[in-house]
Amino acid sequence: MSASGDTLRLATRGSDLALRQAATVRDSLASRRLSVELAEVETTGDQLTDELIHRLGKTGAFVHSLDEKVLAGELDAAVHSMKDMPTERPDELVVAGVPERRAAEDVLVTPDGLALDDLPEGAVVGTSSLRRKAQLLAERPDLTVAPLRGNVDTRIEKLLAPSLQVEHQERHEAEQERKASAGSGAADASDSSDGSDPSEDDDYEFPYEQDVETWFDGLAELERRALEREPDTEYDAIVLAKAGLDRAGLTHHVGTTTLDPEEFVPAPGQGALAVTAVDGDLAEDVRDRLDDAQTRVETTVERTILAELGGGCIAPIGIHATLAGGVVRTGVRVLSQDGTENIQVTRDLPVERHVSAAQELAAALADRGADSLIQSARRNSQGADDDAATAREEDE
Repeated sequence: MSASGDTLRLATRGSDLALRQAATVRDSLASRRLSVELAEVETTGDQLTDELIHRLGKTGAFVHSLDEKVLAGELDAAVHSMKDMPTERPDELVVAGVPERRAAEDVLVTPDGLALDDLPEGAVVGTSSLRRKAQLLAERPDLTVAPLRGNVDTRIEKLLAPSLQVEHQERHEAEQERKASAGSGAADASDSSDGSDPSEDDDYEFPYEQDVETWFDGLAELERRALEREPDTEYDAIVLAKAGLDRAGLTHHVGTTTLDPEEFVPAPGQGALAVTAVDGDLAEDVRDRLDDAQTRVETTVERTILAELGGGCIAPIGIHATLAGGVVRTGVRVLSQDGTENIQVTRDLPVERHVSAAQELAAALADRGADSLIQSARRNSQGADDDAATAREEDE
């Protein structure tokens, strides 16, 4: 910890969502009498030493430059979205704390709350997740799934931009028409001999309750930024993690439909946070103060299966575990990248040996054809590791 020994220095990314997530960890630890100081870290791998790149691994080095600060002793711990953490990590770095999980599901986000079945044929849905793309196409092969990158607020802005810009243009044109009509009435006033108000004879009805300026003043900051965007793609809908949307405080700006996690199986660890630290007394202290036992079991099952399957960022894999009583109900779905092939299973794993049972389930899935789908995805995804690293902008 810090020189005084009583403040934990916690690394976090500097985005709004990452800071919100780190703040929940800070507040939770503070309620358990541990002072936390947040330290923003730029998540690039440019300054990493060769030794640390080797210890973290290529993907980890660039996705988790926060952990480099922890391994170097510059900071005490780091907070991450668990679904973004690589399954391979240096032995000395452990997941010290797993707070209680938020919603694991994905949500379909539209400007007006349409469900997936209600989207028009050929609708454009935005996501850069291979898993989400494959699951969407498996359900609706007619959809056009287009890349979508950026943090949560950026993605929402890209979705809202076209409809807001159309509304702004329509309001502007209506106001111009109203002014033109009023001007015409004023010109006619000089010919009026009875002293009547020419505007009373104006048949034009302004279709809005507010003028453009008042309407604009009432927009949220995110909506104003959306108006200024020049989107390359017009999305009918996008797919995000429900937890990220909720944590970012943006749910009220859009319509959402929660996707059934039995069909749209979430990413391993989705909705959960993880605090990493060097193995030792500090890690044990964080675990004692922060860990949620149920979330720890569920995410351990999910990440064990992912590690055993070895799909990483290359194959569309959804894994969702729920602890209930003495079993961990676990759903796994492995798909081809175009969604036309699918291996899916749900199994109750005994909680007392959930790690070994998860390994057995992964082996059974591999034998049923999951391994073939993953290997096929690997062959078709040369350079996918590098692409995935750039596509990991957070939505949770």
